Amino acid sequence: MIPIKELLNKIKWDKNENPEDYTVGYYDRLKKEIIEFPFTSIKEIDENFMLVEVAGEEKTIPLHAIKIVRKKGEQLWKRPISND
Repeated sequence: MIPIKELLNKIKWDKNENPEDYTVGYYDRLKKEIIEFPFTSIKEIDENFMLVEVAGEEKTIPLHAIKIVRKKGEQLWKRPISND
């Protein structure tokens, strides 16, 4: 499986990819559910975190919390939810 940071950067920088085709989901430990948002909401991808703007609110999401990436609704990448 491709590392998540590598996949996110490929979607962002590869001219053959359309970021509008993608959604990303992270596991919210408080809500105990996966929250999905459009890839285009990502403002910055750092070494271990990404900055996302969703519903006018900026959030810092650790890359290890990302659990799913979809392209046009189809699952492209998935990581299991751990019980840590």
